[in-house]
Amino acid sequence: MPTIDADPYAFDLRPAAAALLIIDMQRDFLEPGGFGALLGNDVSRLRGAIAPTSAVLHAARAAGMAVIHTREGHRPDLSDLAPAKRARGRLACGIGDPGPMGRILVRGETGHDIIPELAPAPGEPVVDKPGKGAFYATDLEAMLRSRGITQLIVCGVTTEVCVNTTVREANDRGFDCLVLEDCTGSYFPEFQAAGLAMIRAQGGIFGWVADSARVLAALRVCE
Repeated sequence: MPTIDADPYAFDLRPAAAALLIIDMQRDFLEPGGFGALLGNDVSRLRGAIAPTSAVLHAARAAGMAVIHTREGHRPDLSDLAPAKRARGRLACGIGDPGPMGRILVRGETGHDIIPELAPAPGEPVVDKPGKGAFYATDLEAMLRSRGITQLIVCGVTTEVCVNTTVREANDRGFDCLVLEDCTGSYFPEFQAAGLAMIRAQGGIFGWVADSARVLAALRVCE
C-alpha cells in the first residue's frame, strides 16, 4: 500500500479502493473565448492545471485505477435549472443563453464538453451534474459504492466552488479525499489558496492536499 506525503499527514493509498475524480474540466471554463473568459476571467489561471492532471490521468489508467469525470450543465429545456441559479449574478449572458461555444452550460453544447486534452476514454463514466457538488442530483455515490470505492483523488475546477463542494459532500458520505493542488485551479489566486487551506485545516477536516508528483510516484508503484 503506497503512502503519499500529504498535508496535514500521510495518505495511505489503496489503489483498488480509489478513484480519480476529475471535476468540470470543460471548454467553457478553461478555453479562451468560453463562458469563463466572457465573464472577464483569466482562463490561464485554470489552464495551468491541465498538464499535471493529464499526467495523473494517464498514470491512473496505467495503474488500472477507476476514473470518473464530471461536467456542470443542464438539460436543454432547463427543467433542472433552479430559477435562483439562473438569476444569480444578473448576467447579461448567463446559463441557457447563446454564448461563444453554444448555449451556456447546456448539455450537448460545445462549451459544455470536456477539453480534448482530458477527454474521457471509452468506459470512463461522465457524471452530468446540475449543481456545484458532484453528488447532488447524480448517481455518483451509487457508482462509487458499487465499485467498492472509498478514496477519491480529486482534480478539477474551480477549487473554491465545485471542487470544495464535492469534497465536502464526499466527506459527509465517508469518502477520503486527496486533493491535488497543482491539478486544481481558480480564477482568483487568493481563492485557490483559501480553498486548499480549508480542506486540510484542523487536521484534515475535509481531506488531504498533495501535489501531483507525489501521486505519480505512488501510482508508478502500482503499475
